[in-house]
Amino acid sequence: MKKLEEYVRSIPDFPEPGIIFRDITSVLQDADGLRLAIDTMQGLIKDLDFDVVVGPESRGFIFGTPLAYINKKPFVLIRKKGKLPCATVEKTYDLEYGTATIEIHKDAIKPGQKVLIVDDLIATGGTTEAMVELIEELGGKVVGVVVLMELAGLKGRERLNGVPLYSAITYEGK
Repeated sequence: MKKLEEYVRSIPDFPEPGIIFRDITSVLQDADGLRLAIDTMQGLIKDLDFDVVVGPESRGFIFGTPLAYINKKPFVLIRKKGKLPCATVEKTYDLEYGTATIEIHKDAIKPGQKVLIVDDLIATGGTTEAMVELIEELGGKVVGVVVLMELAGLKGRERLNGVPLYSAITYEGK
């Protein structure tokens, strides 16, 4: 049986020299790889107490929805600015080159709800930090973040201010 890491395609020098791009499409395109990814992430959170699963556009949708389904919890979308149809709250954060803005519906998280964030990757942690701030603005409490991959060398974990991070795969570099 293959290990989860063996399903991830590593592409050297993309998008620039010296970077190793960790491609999840190879995980998704293999039925056994996809099943192993979801099962592994579920195993990491099996004892976590949460009320709702939140996932960001777009890869957070891929991994968050099945985890919400397995745990019989609702799934809440975080999307890029201008994509949600009802009243939203938004957060702008810095990227390596420029900024990005994400939004969540104002009524998506109820005060006091315990929230699990699910995504494919944590790198520098900027997107995840922005999601935590949006959820807290609505009165929710983020009880954990689970990701398929963590690029530990980029120190995204440090931006989570003590929120537990569960990683199915950890790459020590960038």
